[in-house]
Amino acid sequence: MKLLALSNGHGEDIIAGKILKQLQQQPNPPSIVALPLVGIGYTYTQLKIPIIGPAQKMPSGGFVYMDSNQLWGDLKAGLLQLTLAQYQAIRKWAKTGGKILAVGDIVPLLFAWLSGLNYVFVGTAKSEYYLRDESGWLPQTKKIEKIMGSVYFPHERCLLRNKRCKGVIPRDSLTCKILQQYSIPALDLGNPMMDEVYEDRTILINRNANEEENRVLTVLLLPGSRAPEAQRNWERIILAAQALMDAYLKSIIFIGAISPNLNLQSFVTPLEDNWHHTDLNNTDLNLQTCPIKDSQALYFSQKQALIVLTQSSYQKSLLAADLAISMAGTATEQFVGTGKPAVAIVGDGPQFTPRFAEAQTRLLGRSLTLVNRPEDVGKKILSILSNPDLLQFIAKNGKRRMGKPGAAERIANYLSTEII
Repeated sequence: MKLLALSNGHGEDIIAGKILKQLQQQPNPPSIVALPLVGIGYTYTQLKIPIIGPAQKMPSGGFVYMDSNQLWGDLKAGLLQLTLAQYQAIRKWAKTGGKILAVGDIVPLLFAWLSGLNYVFVGTAKSEYYLRDESGWLPQTKKIEKIMGSVYFPHERCLLRNKRCKGVIPRDSLTCKILQQYSIPALDLGNPMMDEVYEDRTILINRNANEEENRVLTVLLLPGSRAPEAQRNWERIILAAQALMDAYLKSIIFIGAISPNLNLQSFVTPLEDNWHHTDLNNTDLNLQTCPIKDSQALYFSQKQALIVLTQSSYQKSLLAADLAISMAGTATEQFVGTGKPAVAIVGDGPQFTPRFAEAQTRLLGRSLTLVNRPEDVGKKILSILSNPDLLQFIAKNGKRRMGKPGAAERIANYLSTEII
């Protein structure tokens, strides 16, 4: 059997890749090809999966829906011509038969339907949590959204109900439940985004009561992965870290999880005025309990605080930190999924705009707190840490909204037994 994977974004490529990797490891794997509709599909290249059509990186990076001003740049770069060529490549491939795995939003879903083949859809972009929670509609949900009945619009539900759609895998249990009410073949198999967090079981952080009492507060700093936005976000985050230091007045370890595709020096420069480059082994700050022992990491100290800049300890950073100061998309969701609180600061975009940040707070609920200014972060974090009932709620809320690890394997098994 042949399988074509369609995805529309870097994060969607990664999720599709996790599912396809599980399929590749099965006894009789299908013949797999892919077409990234946004970007060049680096994930597929890593997995040695052939790309059947044109792939091109657009100026917006796929964030047109968050900033309509980016659309014109994409059009000038050949978006319409690219889309037409990709559609033609899909139709050509479909003539030889096979099935389609569509990952993302309406774009790959529409292409899957236009192919004329059977398809499975993994919905990564939409969640009912944007409109409601388990108690009902959110206060900010608009009347028209309530009339629509679901975060998936009627025309999308029509594609999901189509007889050629053999399975719909939404990102959370609540969305699955709502889609099932519309006679859509929705399956609650989990969210592959959390697989990456727990992929290496050897790095799980286990602490006993004595360690908890004496350990240093550990704060994850997440500036995002898109240049130059991430560097601008980092400047805000450093101001927020300073505000927390001023309010907390105890030792703090900050872990800056910097994407490997970014220039690390651009994150060092904002630290040079107030932070001192240090050797972790020689510091007199009594912070040797730092959970990140990365030979390539850089360490900076100031008074009772330590900043660790790492580009290779992402998973361990997520698990080791007590809370996060974040201006990121997927990384914030993955951190919240571990059951811990995050504080976000409004940015300028193109991804982390006020609109994006507000939507993310609806998606993640009380696990994510949004502030307008970096200076407000310190007091906000102290308020969260001093509320044990809130922390207990957040521990359950994050895991409920993001799901358990192992989703990619469950989805691959479904594809193998029911579709392929």
